Amino acid sequence: MESFDRPTAIWWLRRDLRLQDNQALLAALEYSSQVFPVFILDQRLIDSRYSGEKRLAFLFAALHSLNSELQERGSRLILRQGNPLAELQKLLDETGASRIFAEPDYSPFAMQRDGEISRHLTISWVGSPAILPPEFVLKPNGEPYTVFTPFSRAWKMQFPSGGTKPKPPPERISTPGNIYSLSLPLEPSLPKTVPFPATTQEALRRMERFTNTNNGGIFQYAAGRNRQDLDGTSKISPYLRFGLLSARQAAEAAQQAILFAADQEARQGAETWLNELIWRDFYIHILYHHPRLRRENFRLPHVRWQNRPDHFQAWSSGQTGYPIVDASMHQLVESGWMHNRSRMIVASFLTKDLLVDWRLGEQFFMQHLIDGDPAANNGGWQWTAGTGTDAAPYFRIFNPVTQGIRHDPQGKYIRHWLPVLESVPDEYIHEPWKMPREIQVKSNCFVGQDYPPPLVDHAEARQRALIAYGQPV
Repeated sequence: MESFDRPTAIWWLRRDLRLQDNQALLAALEYSSQVFPVFILDQRLIDSRYSGEKRLAFLFAALHSLNSELQERGSRLILRQGNPLAELQKLLDETGASRIFAEPDYSPFAMQRDGEISRHLTISWVGSPAILPPEFVLKPNGEPYTVFTPFSRAWKMQFPSGGTKPKPPPERISTPGNIYSLSLPLEPSLPKTVPFPATTQEALRRMERFTNTNNGGIFQYAAGRNRQDLDGTSKISPYLRFGLLSARQAAEAAQQAILFAADQEARQGAETWLNELIWRDFYIHILYHHPRLRRENFRLPHVRWQNRPDHFQAWSSGQTGYPIVDASMHQLVESGWMHNRSRMIVASFLTKDLLVDWRLGEQFFMQHLIDGDPAANNGGWQWTAGTGTDAAPYFRIFNPVTQGIRHDPQGKYIRHWLPVLESVPDEYIHEPWKMPREIQVKSNCFVGQDYPPPLVDHAEARQRALIAYGQPV
């Protein structure tokens, strides 16, 4: 063990890869002026069936960026790999640190891991990946909410207008000694098809552009958020997932936009975006209080899933014959991200039209999304499947044709992600199987050859779903 003259602390990073508004870091600096920033690669997470190569690449790129920021402040990131409890114990011995500071996490895996560490090591849990931690938003009787509307009302009482001002990054972080660190991994690297540079600077730039009080997209968000053919969303979800941007920063920016909105339409846009952030908190809280939801339906436990492998394969490869579904799946696999309306459409198609268990879709999303988050992903899938807390009714079944017409009226989104349909006229872009032969020739797109016919008839599939959901086994 190396000897230091002053008390030292370990700052254990997990999904809070930032220096600004990091409560765990600030607590460590208040405790000691000498802090060791540590990230531990846990092979259990890397090898999990929920792991995704693009998300891992985003994480590695974010670690490189964070290390550069630390070096500018006289510090560096110490990387270890292995069981976190064992590696933290080694680091305590090597550094002489007397306390660990870390932001808590709320997935079932994280809570089990962190509970074990709390039993063996001196650790302070500070901050939260949510805007408000789960223990902050409860019913008057102390029970958790399971319906969003009363949850959001209680949430807003705890986070009133003005919020809590995010904290700036420290100017200097002193990290003494020659403590061993693994080299930061270079592979996998982010492919060029992923349009999300993994830096805090990019996260702040996107949020500033979106919430700018003069002309930010937040003010058109209520009207534009469901349009897949428009750039109407913030696209900061990967940065919130890994904490390159704190959720409190996003909420504060939304509050400021509400305050400075020029008219009622603009205010509604900002309030709608804040509502989406509250939904994020809601799902974090739900999974914290009901960890069984990673494995089980919250309600409707006896849905009669068919789980045909050929149907799941067609869905996952974007070969269902429904352009809005297939374009969405191509966006996911190629870019590592998917428009939120697209997520609902493809989830409804898989669970309702194809009667494939939502858990298979949830896992596929986690394997491909760079913003894949256990709570939000689980909540979204169970909402669409009609099995979760405050879920869409089981009889709400999206029609993939009308969804495409409504949210991608000229087929711009479809043509971008399905170039095979690029020359298909607007009249047939959402139903290419209806193209006459001469139009197929002119469009150089032959249904059954270049693009598949519909995998199922939606009207018939809807009736099957109603029966499957309505008759317990």
